[in-house]
Amino acid sequence: MNNKAKILREALASQDIVKVVGAHDALSAIIGEQVGFDAIWASGLGISATHGVPDASILNMTEFLEAAEVMDKATRIPVIADCDTGFGEVNNVKRMIIEYERRGIAAVCIEDKLFPKRNSFLAGGQDLADMDEFATKIEVAKRTQRTEEFMVIARLESFIAGAGLEDALKRARAYTDAGADALLVHSKAKDAEEVFSFSTHWNQENRKKVPLIVVPTTYCDVETKELIRNQYRMVIYANQALRASVSSIQHVLSNILKSGTSKYIEDEVAEVKNVFNLIGTDDLNQTQQWYEGRLLAYRESGVEITR
Repeated sequence: MNNKAKILREALASQDIVKVVGAHDALSAIIGEQVGFDAIWASGLGISATHGVPDASILNMTEFLEAAEVMDKATRIPVIADCDTGFGEVNNVKRMIIEYERRGIAAVCIEDKLFPKRNSFLAGGQDLADMDEFATKIEVAKRTQRTEEFMVIARLESFIAGAGLEDALKRARAYTDAGADALLVHSKAKDAEEVFSFSTHWNQENRKKVPLIVVPTTYCDVETKELIRNQYRMVIYANQALRASVSSIQHVLSNILKSGTSKYIEDEVAEVKNVFNLIGTDDLNQTQQWYEGRLLAYRESGVEITR
């Protein structure tokens, strides 16, 4: 079995920038790998959406873990699990680390907001967690993990909450001192000014150099070459696959109802054989053919098959 946590660490050390795609189920994860992304983001929003509930700490740890594990089993690239605020207090975080690491997930990411969290892009206020309490969660997480490669990512929500650059830097210092392996700097600004300001100030401090991660959802015009210049080592396209599936399904199904036939959308959707290819149907057929050939050989040789 591949050590996907080690693969992720090596990618962060060797690549200009690691490109990660948000997935909400096994199929979207498979497609993300097929088109060439380096890793999968098991999106909290995406997983919640597939369960038909808001991204507001409605699902429990087991539901998130099972979804991440399905994505991990379906792909050969690392999975980074979005774990909201850590599913509770320090003992919840401890159990989370044990279970996610045991299931082979490469990394977990927890954000410094109060439980129950609200999606970062929702209008209205966002309540930040106490910095010292969250740093302690990071420390507990790192003390709990059993392998060196497993990663714990601290997600900074200072910009989301309107607390500003100095708060983000202060929290980043505390979280890296507690052992965080990387920092996800989140922002819902319309441009990348906030996250670039953070990386400039952070790197000027000459502190412990942990990889910086960015999620350019609202400032979608930023290019990877700009992120690299501003010393970001990972970019997560967290919800584009989910949004694409929603708009496509709505368009296709509405068209079928309106026209009374599916013939007008056939050129817009994947062929069934493409779906078969994605989910390994060819391998299934090959196994079946091998089985039938072996069974025939046994019968022709007169050898009795025992169960």
